[in-house]
Amino acid sequence: MLRSFKNLARKSSNIAAQKLAAETFPKTFDKVLIANRGEIACRVITSCKSLGIKTVAVHSEADTGSKFVKLADEAYCIGPAAATESYLRQDKILEVIKKTGAQAVHPGYGFLSENAEFADLLEKNGVTFIGPRSPAIHAMGDKIESKIVAKKAGVNVIPGYDGVIRDVDHAKEIAKEIGYPIMLKASAGGGGKGMRIAWNDRECEEGFKLSKQEAASSFGDDRILVEKYIDKPRHIEIQLIADEHGNALYLNERECSIQRRNQKVVEEAPSVVLTEETRKAMGEQACQLARAVGYRTAGTVEFLLDSQQNFYFLEMNTRLQVEHPVSELITGIDLVKEMLRTAAGHKLSITQDDIGIHGWAVECRIYAEDPYKSFGLPSIGRLHKYSEPEGTGFVVNENVVTRCDSGITQGSEISMYYDAMISKLVTYGKDRNDALDKMKDALDNYVIRGVTHNVSLCHDILRCEKFIEGDMTTNYLYEKYPDGFKGHQLKDREEENKLASMFAALAVSRQLSQRNVLSNDSFSVNVDIAGVGEREAQVNYNSTLNCFDIIVDENTFNLSADIPVDQDKQILNFNNGDVHTIQTYKNSASGDLTIQYMGTLFSAKALPSHVASFAKLMPEKPKIDESLLVKTPMPGTVISVAVAQGDKVVIGQEVAVLEAMKMQNSLTAQCDGVVKAIHCKQGDKMADGDLIVEFQDLVAVAE
Repeated sequence: MLRSFKNLARKSSNIAAQKLAAETFPKTFDKVLIANRGEIACRVITSCKSLGIKTVAVHSEADTGSKFVKLADEAYCIGPAAATESYLRQDKILEVIKKTGAQAVHPGYGFLSENAEFADLLEKNGVTFIGPRSPAIHAMGDKIESKIVAKKAGVNVIPGYDGVIRDVDHAKEIAKEIGYPIMLKASAGGGGKGMRIAWNDRECEEGFKLSKQEAASSFGDDRILVEKYIDKPRHIEIQLIADEHGNALYLNERECSIQRRNQKVVEEAPSVVLTEETRKAMGEQACQLARAVGYRTAGTVEFLLDSQQNFYFLEMNTRLQVEHPVSELITGIDLVKEMLRTAAGHKLSITQDDIGIHGWAVECRIYAEDPYKSFGLPSIGRLHKYSEPEGTGFVVNENVVTRCDSGITQGSEISMYYDAMISKLVTYGKDRNDALDKMKDALDNYVIRGVTHNVSLCHDILRCEKFIEGDMTTNYLYEKYPDGFKGHQLKDREEENKLASMFAALAVSRQLSQRNVLSNDSFSVNVDIAGVGEREAQVNYNSTLNCFDIIVDENTFNLSADIPVDQDKQILNFNNGDVHTIQTYKNSASGDLTIQYMGTLFSAKALPSHVASFAKLMPEKPKIDESLLVKTPMPGTVISVAVAQGDKVVIGQEVAVLEAMKMQNSLTAQCDGVVKAIHCKQGDKMADGDLIVEFQDLVAVAE
């Protein structure tokens, strides 16, 4: 049974934040190089600047004009766009260190953040790695070794095979021993890459192949391990901080169950289900593991939690996590500053008794991706309009309402070379409901133009009754949207009419803006909403009160007429007290309008009724049957082509593998047929929607 949100959101005296604020921060470094990019580079630079530490940025040619490059005191280009030729080039980073005299390197997350070789290289050159020592990175970076170490440290582990899987037959043999379902995981993996769930031998064979390919591509290490898959699990992680004097503290937990392809979408702190006893047990086991490997700096131990509060070790991330802001907000502790402190050899200034839970924090990862394709396939492009909700940047204390950690500005480009994340949008509240309400408002006020994004998915998750009740597992998205995400679904006729009234109000506002109206006026507007249908709206404008009375299907909607049609956002105030912030995407003379409502885009033609009657006479364009075509669902690189011209294929058969954002994606035939033409080869760079393979159907071939 779920516990009361109110009890979970207990207020502490926030002793940790008070002690840190009162203390003079000790001397750490004069100059720090940030071996990363984007929002995490901006995040680290901000904390460094607050301590008077000079910062050095390294960047690729593609990132020359980026926000983090401008924020740093010094910046140096170290190579072309591809990460293997820039951000992963240890030799080039070392050259910049020597040139600038940087005393320490903060790796952020990803790239070299968990690379033991890089940590050793820095140490040999007298440079401090703002992270753990290389033995800890090595022990926890290898999933096989980390499981063995965790067992010895008294940490609960998932049943599985404690060794490297030789081949696919070995994987199937182990699967039968521990029982399906199983999880195939890259030994050196992280971030959901190289992970597949298999429920039978066929899925084991396919998953083993794709996991090995992803592992080799992402980590240069194709070793695979197998473990029991825990059905209906919650993903709970413990944030910890440790110093090299043997002190290790846990900063409570984060709920990270809302994810797709093993990558998180929505996170929050604390969790709605964790009991005080389980929190303490998980935290203490995390600290036991940290001490067992001589850990220092910030880190995260990830667990799977079942319905009976049993928990099992997943992995330890020996770095700063993407979702660290929610932990900062409920504890008041700046984790980057603590990382600087421990890297310089200082003891932690706080104890476990100082750490409480103060309020609630929710984070949405805003990605440049299409949530209607497998819950989020990458989208690339230039942000021709970009405006963040009103926020306070990288603030970590509990007074912040909205925090937007981003590394972009208007005009920035989202490229295929790097992760598709635009920002981490975080809201803080006195309790969970307060934090969720603030997040909905922040999403409504977030203007992103130029790429497809996942705001609609985040918005819909927050409004789902199961999520509001805290009823979730790592399969949440697949259970809630078994046929894929379709956007916000209008719940009834009344909501459809309300949406029609919004379109009518915008259409009439446009007409009013084009001429001076000195008296009351009346308009008849035909609103044809895509996927919903037509509505006739009678709009009466009251110039004295500057308001609209809109009648749709005998429903009357009264709202303010003060609608700035030339702006991206409009706030619509209804007479029943409802307030909706919508965004306008198009406002053309032809009557085509697109608005963002509840996070989802809705399109309509809103025309004067007499004009709409003529528009119905226009012929419709014929629809093209694309079942005989296999197109790229996202930009990426062709890794392999599995068919040749003239081959017979069956529905579901793999025809090619596409890599995008370091993830391997199997492209399959949508019907039975014969390969007519292949439009790409291994290594080709493909844009979204490019043609891969073209088929003839079997009937046409027979004729």
